[in-house]
Amino acid sequence: MNVSFSSTWYRCLALGAWVLCVGGAMGQVIGGATPEVSANLGKLSPLGTAPDWSKLAQWDKVLTRAEFEAALNDVYLDGGLLPNMWTIDDEGVSINTGQLERPFVRVLFRPRNDAPIPANTTWRSAKDLPPLAGRGPLSDLHFAIDPGHIGGAYAQMEERRLSFAPGETIQEGDLSLLTAQILAERLKALGAYVTLVRESTEPVTKARPDDFKSVALDLLHQNGVPMPLERYDGIVGDQRILTVQWQCEKMFYRISEIHARAKRVNEEIKPDVVLCLHFNAESWGDSAAPQYSPENHAHVLVGGCYSGTELSQQDVRFEMFSRLFARVQDEEIPLGEVMTTSLLNITGLPPYIYTTPNARPAGKVKGLFARNLLANRLYQCPVIYLEPYVMNNEDTFRRLLFGQYIGRTRVGDRLRSSAINDYVRAVTDGLLNYYQPRRTR
Repeated sequence: MNVSFSSTWYRCLALGAWVLCVGGAMGQVIGGATPEVSANLGKLSPLGTAPDWSKLAQWDKVLTRAEFEAALNDVYLDGGLLPNMWTIDDEGVSINTGQLERPFVRVLFRPRNDAPIPANTTWRSAKDLPPLAGRGPLSDLHFAIDPGHIGGAYAQMEERRLSFAPGETIQEGDLSLLTAQILAERLKALGAYVTLVRESTEPVTKARPDDFKSVALDLLHQNGVPMPLERYDGIVGDQRILTVQWQCEKMFYRISEIHARAKRVNEEIKPDVVLCLHFNAESWGDSAAPQYSPENHAHVLVGGCYSGTELSQQDVRFEMFSRLFARVQDEEIPLGEVMTTSLLNITGLPPYIYTTPNARPAGKVKGLFARNLLANRLYQCPVIYLEPYVMNNEDTFRRLLFGQYIGRTRVGDRLRSSAINDYVRAVTDGLLNYYQPRRTR
């Protein structure tokens, strides 16, 4: 889910870059002389670690200048102005690291007439897979399925619990886990190797909210809240953002949890693709008296659309360039186009269209957008981030209450298929539609 709380995140702009889902200054390529060293470019995102910039050397001569600039301008930047973070010339790009001991790194471009150099990655694109030779259509592929959020006892904290009447409750983390478990079995039956990033309604991270009190206090102090309230009990609306409790909880489930999942994805699972499963929502007002929404839609996200404010953090800057040089976008966008088409066709939902600057259209299919989310930035492989259904749409809410079932059942005055089953079928068909035509028999 990412739509329902967008207005809240806009109102959080004063509380530091980590809540800048919509970003600040825009971005564009800068050419010319070597950029000046700026101490402001050495800061890190919350819970981020200083990157090893020397690792970019492995991408020397992988991309031509034209390929680099096309990816930067068409996918990764959000279209406006940047501070002086890098310069481009015909031979390569010089990037400001923000580190005093090594203020710049340089990555060389491949001359236009040289043969392409394969990117050194742990994941494989469709064209890298061996012939099927009569095996299952998804054989040789390793998918990591990342069920969005946590659910269980944490759903209330996550603001991902929805109830309109006693005994009628849905929680996004529980729904995404159920969907992931069913999808995993479907993909395995087609020959794929599948790993769930989260296997229960427990966090992957070992940290808990109280572990972030000092970080939360520092963030609030730096942003003009010298004496924040400890807890938000009895506080309603956006004023909760100004409490230590709220900030600690966001550090826990929004940042620490995704960092822990990224560590598992990158160091242990090492998949070819991560499928991030979510359910969407529109604003439902007071959680104690939520409102139905007439809206119902779906969309898919890939990585991109970084703002200048986000890129002023050196770890974010490093992660963007790492994905760009690894050619993640070359696999992610075509796969995202096919997945979006399948999702819209099978669910029958219209595409959601962003009207905010934190996302930009990607590819040629309506409903596919590039956006800089922590998961699709930290996971070092193609990431398809799915957002079908509006959970507080009354029809969808009623369907989700029934969970997974085969065939049709009466929902209100209509016979309806399982929303979860339709979700699983859309993802499965999308993967088949993408990989089968691109593999030799």
